[in-house]
Amino acid sequence: MPPPSDLTQLARPRPVPGQLAAAERHLRIGVPAELTDATTRSHLDDGRCVGWYGPPTPGWRVAIDAERAQAPVPPALARRFGVPDFWARWTRAECCCKLADVPVALWWRRHGLGTPADGSAVWRTLTVADLVVTVGFAPALPLRHPDLPEAGRGR
Repeated sequence: MPPPSDLTQLARPRPVPGQLAAAERHLRIGVPAELTDATTRSHLDDGRCVGWYGPPTPGWRVAIDAERAQAPVPPALARRFGVPDFWARWTRAECCCKLADVPVALWWRRHGLGTPADGSAVWRTLTVADLVVTVGFAPALPLRHPDLPEAGRGR
């Protein structure tokens, strides 16, 4: 079953289909010092970094996650989540964690390496050079004024 995004569901919110469809043009690979001006970055285990250079998208946040496509799957994670399509599933889950501001361990308990079908994030997973990269967008979180109570809580 395909993931609920990756540009396959037309009914889902679409922040910028053009940016997702042309994500390759907005990604750069290099060393971290070369990509300090990226909107967001993902660091790789071999010292490289992937940066997002797409145009600003008002009302939306962007996140990326990247992994080496041929990297071995750690044995404990392979036992827990399986090896087929592991890095694509991993980068999607990591990207969703970043967009939801949720620690990965909590995400695993709730979703495994899956992505919730009812979430508001949209993403695309692609191969760039020797990497698996997921680019995701989610609606910007509303700003909370420090003097206002949290939703559902009185003063």
